[in-house]
Amino acid sequence: MPATGRPVTASTRRRGTGQRVPVALLVPAALGLLFLLLPLGGLLLRTPWTSLGPRLTAPGVLTALRLSVQCATLATLLCLALGVPLAWLLARVEFPGRRLVRALVTVPLVLPPVVGGVALLLVFGRRGPVGGWLDATFGVTLPFTTTGVVLAEAFVAMPFLIIAVEGALRGVDHRYEEAAATLGARRWTTFTRVTLPLVAPGVAAGAVLCWARALGEFGATITFAGNYPGRTQTMPLAVYLALETDLEAAVVLSLVLLTVSVVILAGLRDRWIGGP
Repeated sequence: MPATGRPVTASTRRRGTGQRVPVALLVPAALGLLFLLLPLGGLLLRTPWTSLGPRLTAPGVLTALRLSVQCATLATLLCLALGVPLAWLLARVEFPGRRLVRALVTVPLVLPPVVGGVALLLVFGRRGPVGGWLDATFGVTLPFTTTGVVLAEAFVAMPFLIIAVEGALRGVDHRYEEAAATLGARRWTTFTRVTLPLVAPGVAAGAVLCWARALGEFGATITFAGNYPGRTQTMPLAVYLALETDLEAAVVLSLVLLTVSVVILAGLRDRWIGGP
């Protein structure tokens, strides 16, 4: 409490901080914001607004958009099936090497996507240990297929889900789960009836972030699945191809991805970014 005797509230702290921002911090902060916004503004300025409708409804654009949404959704479902149990394991179970496992789980966040695509190709390709077995046993080939797109997107997007769900699990009050166990609920029942409802907002936020990341994936996809229209050519790959022949088409496709990203981040602002 200050000398005046009045309590210091959050709004008071925000007002006080805003009034005393040093110029040495304000100038580079403004330059940083300008640096981030200028490319986005340039994209909006170069958008062919008069022909936006016909370009968005072009067959190639709709095909790439449909494939992107389908693959991103399937990749998110795969991440939910595998990532939620893994996040629970990291958050609730003490085992040797847990820190190493957590570090390995987050490697795709910092790994160049092209390197991830090469790694997927070496493992799931026809000469890889898993891909060779699938091809010899079931006749299943993963590289350069739509399934390959889903795997590549899931590989780079799953860490976003795991981090969000693990954080939500760590913030849950354990007393609810302990009460359920005291009443005789089994671990699976406690997990599905108590834990999951408590962390549902975190799971939803992680799933949306995972879906958005999968939708924008490029490097691992083009390396592992190729760039075949109608089969593996997602929106980012269509942007890359359009840059060589039709700049306005590339701008329109980029605008679609930008709009999706802004909507996702705006919807998750309170939960993920933590802003007021």
